[in-house]
Amino acid sequence: MSEYKYLSVLSSSTGSKSATPPEEFCTEMANVKLSSAIKHLLSLRSPNALPSPSLGQLNKVFTTTFRDAQAKNAETGWLVATTCTLLSANRPSAVGQLYRFVTRSTLDKDAEQKPFDLPNAINKAALMRESALKSVIFVGVPRVILSLSALHEALDDEVKHALRTNSKRTATSDSIESIVTRGKGLWNSIYTPHADKLHDKLGSYHPDFISFIIQCYGAVLSPLPGQTRGYTDVSGADDLDQGNLSRAMGSVVGIATLRAEGGVGPQLTSHVFGLLKARTTENLSEEDKWLSSDEGTEWVIRTVDEVLDGVSAEDQDQRQVKAKL
Repeated sequence: MSEYKYLSVLSSSTGSKSATPPEEFCTEMANVKLSSAIKHLLSLRSPNALPSPSLGQLNKVFTTTFRDAQAKNAETGWLVATTCTLLSANRPSAVGQLYRFVTRSTLDKDAEQKPFDLPNAINKAALMRESALKSVIFVGVPRVILSLSALHEALDDEVKHALRTNSKRTATSDSIESIVTRGKGLWNSIYTPHADKLHDKLGSYHPDFISFIIQCYGAVLSPLPGQTRGYTDVSGADDLDQGNLSRAMGSVVGIATLRAEGGVGPQLTSHVFGLLKARTTENLSEEDKWLSSDEGTEWVIRTVDEVLDGVSAEDQDQRQVKAKL
């Protein structure tokens, strides 16, 4: 593992061919270098992200699950769940391939691909980017950095230039009240009738913990003010609601990340209830209405499992071969 790996992500994330080389970037960081012993330690305990499966296997997984989503008119839920599943499973390069799949309809270079549709691609990239951002609440910053970097590298130049660059989540004295209000509203929507009890319990662990969570719910997990977007929408540089995900899709993010992460059953169950409770949201789309039904929520969980099993199938085959040897 290179000591410049993390810095390389930072220096290449600008998309500029003249970005600072990792070695120079490191020199600028007060000339601090890693000793041989530290470099050796950093190479242990599987420090690298998992690789993408072969394109053939990935194409099979995407095609099968997407066709199922199409049959249920749940393509937005599929894109959100698949993005978050791959991110949480630490398969960042597969996130980049997912963008290529949804903008070309296949990863098979020999197959007939649909014509590139720029407004459609901008919308799908924005939805994936927003899904990845919301994942930070459940799986943390490091994996989100890796997947956003891989997605950014996969984007077509025209799409990169059309995605918004101004932050809509910067807390100011004018915006913090509305952020907290949105956060409390989402919190109550998910956890009622236990919202107050859970709020106080988490607050007892650390006085700042629940405040942090409420602000994250308001700034990141809840929908931004304005219209939400879905899989079949189009977008452009002048779209003020670019990538905005609905209340139900925020719960899909929670389910996909927590299911893929594993070992966090109580939190997963909470966000399953959160999706089921999204059915009471006003002005639900037909897709959100179905996803928040018992059948739709079960489908989200099963889809996450199918994607997880599909991307790990080759790993399992390789382990079996090694075991026989």
